[in-house]
Amino acid sequence: MGAPGRVLLWLQLCALTRAAYKLWVPNTYFDAADNWSQNQTPCAGAAVKFPADKMVSVLVREGHSISDMLLPLDGEFVLASGAGFSAQNTGSHLDCSAGASALFLDPDRFLWHDPRLWSAGDAGRSLFSVDAERVPCRHDDAVFPSDASFRVGLGPGTVRVRSVRALGQTFTRDEDLAAFLASRAGRLRFHGSGALSVDPEACADPSGCVCGNAEVQPWICAALLQPLGGRCPQAACQDALRPEGQCCDLCGAIVSLTHGPAFDLERYRARLLHAFLALPQYQGLRMAMSKVPRQPHLHEASGAKADTEIQVVLAETGPETGSAGRLARALLADIAEHGEALGVLSATARESGPPVGGSSAAGLNAPGARSDLMGGLVAALLLLLLVLLVAALLLRRAGRLRWSRRHEAASEPAGTPLGFRNPVFYTADSVDPPPAPQPDVRSSSRSYFINPLYGEAEAEAEA
Repeated sequence: MGAPGRVLLWLQLCALTRAAYKLWVPNTYFDAADNWSQNQTPCAGAAVKFPADKMVSVLVREGHSISDMLLPLDGEFVLASGAGFSAQNTGSHLDCSAGASALFLDPDRFLWHDPRLWSAGDAGRSLFSVDAERVPCRHDDAVFPSDASFRVGLGPGTVRVRSVRALGQTFTRDEDLAAFLASRAGRLRFHGSGALSVDPEACADPSGCVCGNAEVQPWICAALLQPLGGRCPQAACQDALRPEGQCCDLCGAIVSLTHGPAFDLERYRARLLHAFLALPQYQGLRMAMSKVPRQPHLHEASGAKADTEIQVVLAETGPETGSAGRLARALLADIAEHGEALGVLSATARESGPPVGGSSAAGLNAPGARSDLMGGLVAALLLLLLVLLVAALLLRRAGRLRWSRRHEAASEPAGTPLGFRNPVFYTADSVDPPPAPQPDVRSSSRSYFINPLYGEAEAEAEA
């Protein structure tokens, strides 16, 4: 049986025992274009260079004609049947530039904690895993291709998994694994300051087990975001969510479930896939489901012990938003009706906001937009009051309006009319002018004035 057949048999055995596994993806094949500079394998007659200060195992599956080769400090070539090297003049092939060298990329660039370098067996079009669970978890089997060449950087810290399968061997005891890592074959394929440990205990809880990668999540996120300069991309929605175990925010919804002993994680996942995500209105969603630590809610006592809960992440994948929230509400309604039979005790949901730069209706519903609208109305009212004040001053200069100040009225003889009486502030039996009005503390402006437009006609009639 060939290497692919042995790996497939191993994966089938993992599925029968309910054990999860993660498959290592990158390799150090001579015939893989992405292992070479300019993303192409050496052309006929090319000079080949390997990093001189690196250790590497290289699988050669085809025949190659080269003019020169600079070997690494320590390494090996594993030749498949029919593979080999032959000498040829430099640049004799039309597609090979004279004097150009093909450079083998740094084999130490592949890190265990990089989520992009692992493939999960249960991955599908509608399923994904949060970032911390994309690398092997505490109860997972780490599978490396048999009879293949690869190189994995360990560390920092200690990596703990259920088992390690490499070069056709399965390691379930630390003693056997340590002996393999110390061997020449192990040193060519595993390097770094970190430690690799195994524990054959599988997850026997039907409700699932916590991944156990919380301690190494900072390194997982650092490896994942390294191509982006260590920064998360901007989410396409307002009030984006960050699920437990995820490195960056996402748009969608999170449903959190507390469960009883009758809950079965795999059965509930299958129910959501076939009864909900298969519907046309939810085709643009992807789901991640796992058991995570549960933090006490705000209404709970601060000393409440954190338990576990089932986290269901519904992620939007297209420009249209809102379907994740609709599905979350549908799941809550389904739990209200069938929760007891499913072993679900309670459920809560959170939903991200409208898209950034979306429609005007969505923007008006946002808190920031409402506050901006209110600020605009207040500014317009203040501007209107200022215009009225300026108009009153201009009319007075033209002789159309008149009023007197209090100290001028006091110096005039008794019986002299006091100008006019503003009916807004004066009562029928009041003769003293009202106190100056106080500014409204709720307003952002402290300007105010007494409008003299009222009462001139009344004052002349009384005189």
